[in-house]
Amino acid sequence: MSATARDARSLRHGRHWARRLALQALYQWDLAHSSPAELLGQFTEDENWPRVDAGYFQELVRGVIAQAAELDAQLVPCLDRPMEAVDPVERAVLRIAAYELRHRLDVPFRVVIEEAVNLAKKFGAEGGYRFVNGVLDRLARRLRPFETSGR
Repeated sequence: MSATARDARSLRHGRHWARRLALQALYQWDLAHSSPAELLGQFTEDENWPRVDAGYFQELVRGVIAQAAELDAQLVPCLDRPMEAVDPVERAVLRIAAYELRHRLDVPFRVVIEEAVNLAKKFGAEGGYRFVNGVLDRLARRLRPFETSGR
């Protein structure tokens, strides 16, 4: 494996773990209203922290918390229920993915959706990943028409 391929794999792996811990942090924020500083401090103590792309984790947590209302406003037209009725794990997954679709154009929309679906499969309600997939497919078409139109 070339150094470039190894670096790309390491980046993907670190971002995967960043999303995973960000999901847990944002779930906690949504239910307990912990501050971003508390969350960032707490999750750096997680046993999986060495695997995490720390900068990406911090960006996701801070960005989603700071822009939760705007992210929700973009998600609502893609939902079949009020945001408050969405399972808290799925709500956190959707917010992370919405943030990435809006602000991380370097991450292909298919990667954003695949990562979100995998998180929903692992941590969400049974079958919740189907809901996440449908919502994010609609959102990606709205936020990234230049990228989704050719599929």
